Amino acid sequence: MMELALPAEFRPNEFPAASREQWRELVDAVLSKTGASFDSLVTKTYDGIELQPLYTLDDALEPYALAPVKQGWDIRQRHAVPDPVALMNDLEGGVTSLWLAVPASSLERLLDGVYLDLAPIVLDGSVEAARAMLRIYDQAPLLAADVRGNLALTPSGEALDVIKQARAQFPGLRTVVVDALPFHDAGGSDSEELGASLALAVSYLRALTGAGLPDAEAFEQLEFRYAATADQFMTIAKLRAARRLWARVAEVSGVETVQVQHAVTSSAMMTRRDPWVNMLRTTVACLSAGLGGADSVTVQPFDAAIGLPDEFARRVARNTQNLLLEESHLGEVIDPASGSWYVEKLTDALAVEAWAWFQEIERAGGIGSAGSLVASRIAATWAARSARLADRSDPITGVSEFPNLGEKPVVRDPAPDVDAASGIDSDSQAPRGDAPPIPIFSTRSDNFGLPRVRYAQAFEELRDLADAQPERPQVFLATLGPVAAHTARATFAANLFNAGGFATPSAGPTRTAEEVAQKFKESGAKAAVLCGSEASYAESAVATVEALRQAGAERVLLAGKKSDADVDGFVFTGCPALEILNSTYAFLAVEEVKGVER
Repeated sequence: MMELALPAEFRPNEFPAASREQWRELVDAVLSKTGASFDSLVTKTYDGIELQPLYTLDDALEPYALAPVKQGWDIRQRHAVPDPVALMNDLEGGVTSLWLAVPASSLERLLDGVYLDLAPIVLDGSVEAARAMLRIYDQAPLLAADVRGNLALTPSGEALDVIKQARAQFPGLRTVVVDALPFHDAGGSDSEELGASLALAVSYLRALTGAGLPDAEAFEQLEFRYAATADQFMTIAKLRAARRLWARVAEVSGVETVQVQHAVTSSAMMTRRDPWVNMLRTTVACLSAGLGGADSVTVQPFDAAIGLPDEFARRVARNTQNLLLEESHLGEVIDPASGSWYVEKLTDALAVEAWAWFQEIERAGGIGSAGSLVASRIAATWAARSARLADRSDPITGVSEFPNLGEKPVVRDPAPDVDAASGIDSDSQAPRGDAPPIPIFSTRSDNFGLPRVRYAQAFEELRDLADAQPERPQVFLATLGPVAAHTARATFAANLFNAGGFATPSAGPTRTAEEVAQKFKESGAKAAVLCGSEASYAESAVATVEALRQAGAERVLLAGKKSDADVDGFVFTGCPALEILNSTYAFLAVEEVKGVER
């Protein structure tokens, strides 16, 4: 066989090694031209972890892989309505386990025809449902050793009796879910979700061993449920850190075990506006959960924040997983992120932060006594997150960035839930008053008095308010000069005000201040935002603002950070967008509409 040799100058092993210092010199040279500092390249998470722009071999840590040896992951779909047709569609479409949050009385009918040895069942915390499920298993034509799934009970009171019964009858059936979703759904950070769930798990272990279960058997009862988000690397690192943390608890307890993880795509990141983008969010979240080593994954349908998902949405949700598993083969590599300098550092940092938070909860008496501590800590994180959402530092595609005012609303039936705090009557399972429908994927488990939030909610409330008006409120784009001179800032301003539901008629290409003012007058608007280049501002901003005010403009803003013109405010990247939108509504005296929150 003929050998092909590269010239010496193309041989990788003969290139001189580049140092971090050399890279830094090149970066600093570029930054010096923009006036930015190197710190502007460093991102700080809500846990205070600094994410560097570059990771090298100098950052390498010993890989800490605890991912189980398995082929792929379990495709788990949740059902909150006892609909046998929808359930069978899921199973025939590739779903491999079922998460049921339905009345106990409906379980037997719902599961008629389901091969329970092939489709493990996970319940949602009801003792009655757990007893009914045990009866179904007992009567089904399957071996006790083939029963899998989870009763998802909280180990206290009569639930402990059901747990003991289940262990005696079906040794492979788990009985407890450590649900971290309430901590995430309240706006908490990743380490807060991890640390609080660890404290919750330890409290469950104490209850189980206190009821007489041996340590090893108590560990085997637990399955952990975490949120997977569109932040790909953070989700991967979170699941890896979770296994590391649980391994430490097991080690201290003298038990050898591997954490069983169920990842659910985040409810907090889902939007009601432009819900089609949710398909992209859940795809990234599912990919991240799979790469992070989750044993089972639930992908929320794209319309889950609106109401009861339809069959099309459910099909897309399950096929997202089918594609990643069958076409992309993501489940064929164990812990693919292992050895990545960035992911290993992030995993380690998350584990350290989460362990410190877990210890703080334990010092406060454990999760049962630290409710106010947990609530205040997560509330502070939600406040910090809300501030970044409000100024669009954390953008939401389709809502706070690139909104589509002409989108056709997606309408769904209200989704049932039993959480009274969220506006749903647990008796009728119908919305109370004017409360909006809540997602079908809201958990029924105890959420420790924590709120349930969505990142898009503040902007979507403004969109609802605008849609409810007899005429859509508007902000006029007073564009200066030709299209090339104003298009960047006009696009920015339109994007900002559209996010609040405002229409943004534009003057288009203009030559004089009088022309801008005339087009403003024709629009019927009361507020305007000046959009142009620095050169056009210097030349005509003052005259244009005066002409606009003479034409009836009661509020004039400028797209930029400074001007000699007498304007009422400025809009720019990083400005308090939500505050500006709310103040514009207040200025225009837009009336609140019953059932629409402000």
